[in-house]
Formats: sequence, C-alpha cells, structure tokens
Amino acid sequence: MNYQIQGEPMPVVICNLEPGETMITEKGSMVWMTPNMEMNTSAGGIGKAFGRMFSGESMFQNRYTPKNGAGMIAFASSFPGSIRAIEVTPGCPIIAQKSAFLAATEGVELSIHFQKKLAAGFFGGEGFIMQKISGSGIVFLELDGSAVEYDLAAGQQLIVDTGNLAMVTGGCSIDVQTVKGVKNVLFGGEGLFNTVVTGPGRVTLQTMPLSSFAHSVASGMPNKGN
Repeated sequence: MNYQIQGEPMPVVICNLEPGETMITEKGSMVWMTPNMEMNTSAGGIGKAFGRMFSGESMFQNRYTPKNGAGMIAFASSFPGSIRAIEVTPGCPIIAQKSAFLAATEGVELSIHFQKKLAAGFFGGEGFIMQKISGSGIVFLELDGSAVEYDLAAGQQLIVDTGNLAMVTGGCSIDVQTVKGVKNVLFGGEGLFNTVVTGPGRVTLQTMPLSSFAHSVASGMPNKGN
C-alpha cells in the first residue's frame, strides 16, 4: 500500500492498494474509491466493539479490499486540521485522543486506554478514556488544526494546555498539575489544570482542539435574547 495526504486544512489520504490488501476504517470516513473496492462491515467481537465505543469510535468497522486487481480508496478528515500517518510496530503502541482514528492497514488494532490516575482522566483535557493503537501496520490519525511534534528524553517534561494533547507514544506518561496562584486561576484564562507529559517518547500536539473551536464559534454568535 502506498498513500498520499493532500488538501490541508481539509485533508484527505488517498490509498493505493495491491490485490489482497485491506484497509479498516470507521463509518463515514470513505469519500471516494474505485469500483472494485469491496466493503465488509463487522464488529470484530463484542469486547473489541465495546472498547471502541467507549474510546469514542463506532462499534462497527468497515473493511475495504480490492477485487480483481489493484484499487484506490480515499478517507477524509471530519474537521479542519491534519492527517498524520504513523507506523505502528509490535510492542510500541501509541495513545491518542478520542475520535482520532481515521483508517489503518490490516493488522492495526484499536482498543480502550484508561488513564492510570483519575485526576489525569477527569481534568487532563482528554478524558478518562483514550485510544490505544497497537499491532503492526500504518494508522492514519486526524488532528484538530496543525500538528506539532516533540521528542522527549527520559524524564523530560512538557506542559500542555487542556485539549491540545493529540497523541503520545507508549513510553510517555500523562499526568496533571494545578495552576499555581489564586489570581492565575481566576483571571489567567488558562483553567485550573494543565496536562504534563513525561518522556521518553514522542508527543504530538494540536493547535486548534475541537472544543476550543466550538467555544470560539459560540462566543461569536448573536444573543437571541437581544
């Protein structure tokens, strides 16, 4: 399989498949394909289905395989931002925000990931439940806004505002810290908590979380009571 990512800030990934290759995706992600692409919808087992549901994805996945020769299929992002292609290898999972999964080659597995600390889950900006992506293959993730990546050494930390954490590799840990100072909390506009990512590993940040975008749009809407 080879691919091209085109069209930011409304990107699409175009995948060219050889005979016998399969792509898996969530419902509604396919935007165009050649006529010989055959779709098969399945839950992949009750446990896996409920795991995907609680991690923010659909219980069912679509599998696309070309018949009678090579085929092409394209998957589009659902929000203005970026699509990142990540190679997943055995023993090296990645942890991503809910609803980040767009599509993947066969062999990539999507499951649920719980934060180790309740505080990190409830106040860290990404919720108590995130996505764990493991197995072997290429996964395509959709990020909100532009993506910025950092490689953290062992023990090196990065403080991230709520919602801007998109993905970390499995070696990173995620925690929260309270913003210091009463005035900072009340008037700083940065909230009560920040997310702290500790290496070693790679962290991927997103510049425009969907929650921030929705808040900006809502604040600019006229008040119906006026």
